[in-house]
Amino acid sequence: MSREKVRRLAEIAIALALVAVLHRIKFGGLWPQGGSITAGSMVPIFLIALRWGPLWGVVTGVLAGGIVAWEEPFFVHPVQVALDYPVAYGVLGLAGLFQHQPALGIVIFSILRFLSHFFSGVVFFTSFAKDAGLHPWVYSLLYNGGYMLPEIVISVLLGVLILRSLQRREPATG
Repeated sequence: MSREKVRRLAEIAIALALVAVLHRIKFGGLWPQGGSITAGSMVPIFLIALRWGPLWGVVTGVLAGGIVAWEEPFFVHPVQVALDYPVAYGVLGLAGLFQHQPALGIVIFSILRFLSHFFSGVVFFTSFAKDAGLHPWVYSLLYNGGYMLPEIVISVLLGVLILRSLQRREPATG
């Protein structure tokens, strides 16, 4: 195996470990069916995507979705599982398409993650909306927006800070 492949595999493994750890560090109130504000758990996926491209970003995102599903499973239907885990996290890896505009890529693909959770909420969690006295679209917007908006802000801030820090670092010689 080439040195580059070993490095990429090691970085993906580290990113997945970071997703698992960062996903467990939560801020604010926790929502009953999942969804929380974390310590930047999407950032490792974005960093892999921006460094190695969208293919490896999507692979990392799908695997990260599996980790999140394992850590905090909330399953009501196979399509809901797909939307809330591999699709929602896999789409984050497409930020690798925006290697020259990373903040824009983080925002766009975080919004796509939100939309995946949003549609899952509208279709599969209507009973919660009825219990709250809200239309399913409004309920899903409030519920998923309540944690995804702060997650997007955290991801952009951390992502940009980390990327700027890495750009200033001198390349190792030898």
